[in-house]
Amino acid sequence: MTAAPVAVPPEMTEQDAELLSVAQALLERVWQRDRHEVATALRTADGRIHTGVHVEGSCRRSSVCAEGVALGTARGALAPGAPLAVTSVVSVQIKPAGQFRIIAPCGVCRELISDYSPDAVVWITTVDGDRPVPARALDLLPEKSRRRW
Repeated sequence: MTAAPVAVPPEMTEQDAELLSVAQALLERVWQRDRHEVATALRTADGRIHTGVHVEGSCRRSSVCAEGVALGTARGALAPGAPLAVTSVVSVQIKPAGQFRIIAPCGVCRELISDYSPDAVVWITTVDGDRPVPARALDLLPEKSRRRW
């Protein structure tokens, strides 16, 4: 599917704009209605970019979000014992009008990102859909329970 790219928000750093570009290119390549509709690009503290694609399951509960796939991919690329430290996350989908948009992670993915990297910058689109803005992962979950690992 060919879609119009998201305009890079003025507040977005060059590094996060690169994540946006990588996520859009990935989704453009693999998009399939009702199967692969979201792509995520994230950057780890070592500067590497890791990606993930939403994988829809026939019973919905078996579906896996793009953010979780990207986090798993990032962890798999680290040395044994190295912590998973994510600095920023950008997820995109394609609107029905053929326009990319930045989307906020679901609640489960917010938990997952904040479990591993509470200070990561997560790009979201405001509730009114006006514009993408950065948010600290932990701020996306007020009163989050903190599990001791």
